Amino acid sequence: MAGTPDATSSSHLERKGTKAGVCTEFTVFAKIKPGHADALRELLAKTTSGSGDTAGNVEAVRQLGILHDARHVIFDNDTRYMFASVFDGTWDNYIDDFGKTVVGKLFDEAFSHTEGFPGVTDPGVKDWFIAHQEPAGIFVSAYPDLTVQQIYKDQRVDEAFQEVLDTPEFRAMLDNPASAELRETPAFQKLLEEASA
Repeated sequence: MAGTPDATSSSHLERKGTKAGVCTEFTVFAKIKPGHADALRELLAKTTSGSGDTAGNVEAVRQLGILHDARHVIFDNDTRYMFASVFDGTWDNYIDDFGKTVVGKLFDEAFSHTEGFPGVTDPGVKDWFIAHQEPAGIFVSAYPDLTVQQIYKDQRVDEAFQEVLDTPEFRAMLDNPASAELRETPAFQKLLEEASA
């Protein structure tokens, strides 16, 4: 299922990004400053290798609570850089929220190696992103109706349910003849099938 472009207008330039349900994709292409590709590559490697603050980045992403995923790519013989992500909510809030976390620091460091980037906290940063953003021609999500917060909640519910399933009390309840009617319902059978999958 292809998404539809987000054509929200404001007093600034048009916000871009293709939507799939509650998710919006964000893809930015920038020119790397001459001689900066190795420093950018080193920064990205440090961030993902564990020698950087990866725990802090993961925690910041959880605090943002709207970011599904993100990718950083150096390409075209070290002359271009791509950042791509998928998020919930509005484009403006997404950009604003990045400046409030350690992720904003990574943005600043990474994009400082590209031409013309004003900095995450600069008032012109949104216009810069818009000028360098290209919407996806096709954007598909495996879970278009689930926000990051709903996915986190589903994980917590699943973990709690799995703990209940592992208790002797639950097994005793299932073995109790008084529970036979509940055990035979299609909804309960489906629940048990999903739990064991």
